[in-house]
Amino acid sequence: MEYNFRHIEAESKKKWAEGNVYRTENDFSKPKFYILDMFPYPSGAGLHVGHPLGYIASDIYARYKRMKGFNVLHPMGFDAFGLPAEQYALDTGQHPVNTTKKNIQRYKEQLDNIGFCYDWSREVVTADPKYYRWTQWIFLQLFNAYFDRTAQKAKPVKELVATFAQQGNAAHPSPEDASLRFSAAEWQSFSEKQQQDILMGYRLAFSGFGEVNWCEALGTVLANDEVVNGLSERGGHPVVKKKLRQWYLRITEYADRLLAGLDTVEFSEAMKEMQRNWIGKSTGAQIRFAVQNSDLTVEVFTTRPDTVFGVDFMVLAPEHELVAAITTPEQKAEVDAYVAYVKSRSERERMAEKKISGCFTGAYSIHPFSGKSIPVWISEYVLAGYGTGAIMAVPCGDERDHKFARHFDIPVTNIIGDQYSGEDAYTEKDFTLVNSEFINGLNPDDAAARVIDQLVQEGIGERRINYKMRDAAFSRQRYWGEPFPIRWIDGIAYPLEEGQLPLELPHVDQYGPGPDGQGPLANIESWTNEHYETNTMPGYAGSSWYFLRYMDPGNQYAFADRAATDYWNQVDIYIGGTEHAVGHLLYSRMWTKALYDLGYIGFDEPFKRLVNQGMIQGSSRFVYRIDENMFVSHGKKDAYNTTAIRIDVSMVDGVVLDTDAFKKWRSEYANAQFILEDNGQYICGVETEKMSKSKYNVVNPDDIIAQYGADTFRMYEMFLGPLDVSKPWDTKGIEGVHRFLKKLWRLYFDEQKGNIITEETPSDAELKALHKSIRKIEQDTVRFSFNTAVSQFMILVNELSDLNCHKKAILLPLAQLLAPFAPHAAEALWEQMGGSGSVVAAPFPAWEEKYTVENTKVYPVAINGKTRTELEFALDADQAAIEQVVLADEIVQKWLDNGQYKKIIFVKGKMINVVV
Repeated sequence: MEYNFRHIEAESKKKWAEGNVYRTENDFSKPKFYILDMFPYPSGAGLHVGHPLGYIASDIYARYKRMKGFNVLHPMGFDAFGLPAEQYALDTGQHPVNTTKKNIQRYKEQLDNIGFCYDWSREVVTADPKYYRWTQWIFLQLFNAYFDRTAQKAKPVKELVATFAQQGNAAHPSPEDASLRFSAAEWQSFSEKQQQDILMGYRLAFSGFGEVNWCEALGTVLANDEVVNGLSERGGHPVVKKKLRQWYLRITEYADRLLAGLDTVEFSEAMKEMQRNWIGKSTGAQIRFAVQNSDLTVEVFTTRPDTVFGVDFMVLAPEHELVAAITTPEQKAEVDAYVAYVKSRSERERMAEKKISGCFTGAYSIHPFSGKSIPVWISEYVLAGYGTGAIMAVPCGDERDHKFARHFDIPVTNIIGDQYSGEDAYTEKDFTLVNSEFINGLNPDDAAARVIDQLVQEGIGERRINYKMRDAAFSRQRYWGEPFPIRWIDGIAYPLEEGQLPLELPHVDQYGPGPDGQGPLANIESWTNEHYETNTMPGYAGSSWYFLRYMDPGNQYAFADRAATDYWNQVDIYIGGTEHAVGHLLYSRMWTKALYDLGYIGFDEPFKRLVNQGMIQGSSRFVYRIDENMFVSHGKKDAYNTTAIRIDVSMVDGVVLDTDAFKKWRSEYANAQFILEDNGQYICGVETEKMSKSKYNVVNPDDIIAQYGADTFRMYEMFLGPLDVSKPWDTKGIEGVHRFLKKLWRLYFDEQKGNIITEETPSDAELKALHKSIRKIEQDTVRFSFNTAVSQFMILVNELSDLNCHKKAILLPLAQLLAPFAPHAAEALWEQMGGSGSVVAAPFPAWEEKYTVENTKVYPVAINGKTRTELEFALDADQAAIEQVVLADEIVQKWLDNGQYKKIIFVKGKMINVVV
């Protein structure tokens, strides 16, 4: 019986489906294990071979833990809302409801084809009203909560209202406006609108106006990482800064807890560092600089208040709210032009910019201690979203400020330190302080403390902790997203009642941007008549809590039953890419902490351990065009002026182009002519890069599985290299793994004889080979070192083949050992050997210590120092016994002079040398 993987895999899948073997119950009597993949966005392109890398790893581990007796939760769902789905639907002239359903079905077929052990009864789809009802419900919990800074936890807003009515807000400063103060009597005298505006400054989910990345062509706001070189990442459309009313999450209130929580989870140090840097906690002082001839003040945050006497100018972010107010008439045209330029730039571009640019406002501020006039500039290197959006520039202590001053010829007069000379000289941070009034001569730490004391005493500043992280924008001006369960009436946001959820997205055949930057829902009369919010939630709304819904997906009365969340608790292992380090991972951590604070769950970190998989890269192919119709092969291209063009890898065999297929690929290449290599072939250029449809280097897993089978595909992806390392895909390399599986199959079956499994008692050598492999593969599996585990399978099969082993006592546990990696083949083998039920539920084989302990040693045997053979001896064999065997050996006899020798040198554990 040959290895007919198509029949084997079809029969195994049928057996699993009919037996419902992947069904997971909330059986609280069993030890649990929750392993989760970051769920995919179902694009129209479907999966390519890079996508399943992490899924295969988690599937192997989930199967392993199930075989070890755990109740395993290993679910899958789809992140179905968001801009990509909406844009795909618009581009193809379809409704996103239809395209999303179609894409999800396609993904499920592909995932099932690979043989994953998902319990599809727990599937979640973020665009399903039954799911986003609870996303809306959680949003309302955030809307109706504030962060109590004293208790360091979220509490209901109604408790805050009761406090205001009795004590005012003295014990609870506003996160939005630290200067806001009111008494109980004043609170009670406020109108409802005034009270609600104040409360909006406290809510964890709140509405406010802010600068956003606005893309007119897409009709929506984009996150910073969706903007590249001033253009939208999707479609390449212009992006400008625009002030819009947005919803936000007050994630900054959780900054300290998010930092502290990193010490309790098993993330890589690199991942933790990314989150720490994104949160960006720093301590220092907030200083107020009065604007000359004005009642206005410019506030700056600095981590080096000791440098205040070195301030020679100030720089504001071009979008700072004071710019328009302080700019003089003489400078207005120049400032307006510069502001317009900066609006076309993304924050990423501005931070990376090396060229110096800026504009003088014409205004001056007053030094808080010396009273000196300080010019106020604007520049793109200062960001409105960091600190206060303004800096005090110290050219003698900061390289960037120094270069700015020299570029614009700003006088540098307040010298701190004794090392200033020449155009390019500036001192380092720990300089000696001079010309510094009351801090002259102090070390930096003492000087900083003294400055802060003086700022507080004079009422012109205070000690401050600052965070680089900003409150998270939580609304998008698009159709395909969760509707906010909010009505706006007379400028007040009224939440819907729980019984009114879900507020379903209205079905429309066509949609486009609403007026004045509003979302498409603003065009729907039935929607606006009800005063509903016209923005929708961002893509990360549903993904911030989906791991909780998997625990109890059918619950109609809660997002999940508390008993279920207490049982499944944290995700034990979460697998996904590093690209979500400072987005999804931070948001989901914040949502979890808020739900914990409000008493809905019993843990405040969602993911106990995070495993980041690397990327399977594509191998791109290039042709080289000389002119419109002439293409030159790679080996001869240096003689011409060429343009490299990516082509579809399906037209290339290795590096050899199928020129006829190329001509048929696109009409523009129908008349292509070729300058070939001397052997008559056209050789393509090769480059390893990200696998992407746009780079024409995508390999469809369906094609690989059709040719080699799902088990081969699974084991090859793991065999490519360490899970966390990026590596190129090479279809030709998969043939070796396929040959291995066929060789394994031949241990059980002969193509003519059929089943050749025997009931014979295994030898020590066979048991040793098996048990050493069980130990090694289990250890590798626990470490997620799946590439070395696959290598060990190959070693084992080679050893058993050399031993001509067909014994059930060896091959039955081998099938169990194989089950997590190649489940289809393992299922067929298990059934052939009479295993009960499914191999999915079989126990993982246990290794026995006695078969893994080395009790023999293979010694090199030398004659006069030159190795002639090798002999194996027991580790406890004495020298007399060893000498007897050595002298009797045929090869050794050939090198002796009529059996004569002078002596035998035996070094235990190392070598044997016969001196003739």
